[in-house]
Amino acid sequence: MLLAAIKCQKTSDSGTNTGTGGSTARFAIQGNYLYIVDRSNLKVFNIADLANPVLKNTVPVGFEIETIYPFKDKLFIGSTSVVHIFSVEDPESPEKLSTAISPEVIRRCDPVVAKDSVAYATLRTNGMCGGTQSILAAYDIKDITNPVQKATFPVSEPYGLGYADTALYVCDRSGLNVFNIKNAYDPKLIKTIYDGWFMDVIPYNNTLICQVQDGLNLYDISKRLDPKLITKIK
Repeated sequence: MLLAAIKCQKTSDSGTNTGTGGSTARFAIQGNYLYIVDRSNLKVFNIADLANPVLKNTVPVGFEIETIYPFKDKLFIGSTSVVHIFSVEDPESPEKLSTAISPEVIRRCDPVVAKDSVAYATLRTNGMCGGTQSILAAYDIKDITNPVQKATFPVSEPYGLGYADTALYVCDRSGLNVFNIKNAYDPKLIKTIYDGWFMDVIPYNNTLICQVQDGLNLYDISKRLDPKLITKIK
């Protein structure tokens, strides 16, 4: 994914400098560590010396792993069946804390992001993901060892997602869905921007960087719930 390679430096909630990646990325940086997922494992590299990264650990996660998203001292790892939540309090020894499951969907693709005490996942069930229903799911993660699905919203064919303040941006094959998440566990669809196939997003300050099928779209999100197109990059 193109957005997986965009690294915008900022200070994370944990106080360390790290890169910002899309929700469909297969790698994440936390401090001096690079975390990479393959189809079944989480690999930990020490990158204090960028010219000489050192593999420190390989942790089995599960089957059909697809995405990784860092939040504070946690990693949210999406597969085609569940979301695995790991602690990286000890950065070289990730520890599994729990698994988030959506009972409505038997098999799906799981890009995921986390914010405060809630995690959002898009559960796509068409095509290679199988199943019959696609949804946006909201999980209560106040007890990180016992995530609970609190709400779902039907969507047609969702892909990546990202948030800025109380706006959640959900990519879809038919456009970009903008949700109001002021009530974190009850997302409200505000509008859909019908401008092609959206695949992943990175909200960065007042700009929304969108990977679309044929390039990048940049939107002004100074008004969070009303993105305005700045430019298209082919």
